[in-house]
Amino acid sequence: MHPVLETRDLTIRFGGHVAVNAVSCVFLPGTLTAIVGPNGAGKTTYFNLVSGQLPATSGQVLLFGEDLTRASAPARTRKGLGRAFQLTNLFPGLSVLENVRLAVQARTGLGLNLFSMWSRHVELIEQAEQFLGRVALLERRHAPASELSHGDQRKLEVAMLLALEPEVFMFDEPTAGMSVDEVPVV
Repeated sequence: MHPVLETRDLTIRFGGHVAVNAVSCVFLPGTLTAIVGPNGAGKTTYFNLVSGQLPATSGQVLLFGEDLTRASAPARTRKGLGRAFQLTNLFPGLSVLENVRLAVQARTGLGLNLFSMWSRHVELIEQAEQFLGRVALLERRHAPASELSHGDQRKLEVAMLLALEPEVFMFDEPTAGMSVDEVPVV
């Protein structure tokens, strides 16, 4: 079985400090892998290297065998690498539905087109509602994202990630700041 994601000797240095040192990992299709370590161990920095938020000092990031080490974060997303952040990354002034619709629209490559046909807009909304249903937020679709509880904001971020339809999902501290009642049970 070939890896979907692999890092080879991935390293980043900040001046004289080595934050991630020659990390090599292989992630196989259909597996769930957790990276565990104490605060300050470099887990988020490793995620930032893999997702392209930070440039590696040395080493490689491969997605389906393709070297993406020098690719930008958006290019990695287009190739199928999805990333949710430790802190929610939402458009707080937009509705729950509009946050997900924008992710659907980004995936389709439509960009911002004020003159797009209304029927296409309706299709994007229907797709967004399907993703909201998968994370149990369809009933809150018209609420501003800023009014959601922290747990529901995390679920909204998952819906946005699902809407991008990545091949690989990366979650950095997926339950950070959530109460026991807010942690989803699957």
